[in-house]
Amino acid sequence: MERQVIQSVGFRNTVKDGVVTGFQFKIRLPYYRGIFLSQIRPGTLFVDDIRIDKEQITWCIGGEEYTNEQMAVDFKTHWIPTETAVLKVKMPGGLKQGYHDLKYGFCFTSSYMPPALQNMLDPDKESFVFLPEFGRHVNERSLIIV
Repeated sequence: MERQVIQSVGFRNTVKDGVVTGFQFKIRLPYYRGIFLSQIRPGTLFVDDIRIDKEQITWCIGGEEYTNEQMAVDFKTHWIPTETAVLKVKMPGGLKQGYHDLKYGFCFTSSYMPPALQNMLDPDKESFVFLPEFGRHVNERSLIIV
């Protein structure tokens, strides 16, 4: 697993029945303890400065796919730090070959984080108090599709 949150391995277009339906990329959890899906606060994805709606993204953790709404109420599924999550983006035709700039934000709550701080979490902005154990909220990377 790479140190950066957005992984270079696994970035590719997705194909169903011979038709390119979108693309996917992998992210790692920048937290040593793991979290339950209900703790995740998904942010906004930008690809080449184009905003991707959250409804177009499903998370694949442990071989199962989840929408943002499903994750918000899932108190049982645990994402461990040694496993990447695959984010699948619905985009007819996918991405063209070449380099693409990805910018994705997400954050998560923690049982020992005061509620006042949890209410201020914004997955699309860096925290005013940067805590390395919670990772950076907004991650950027340039990746290539061949």
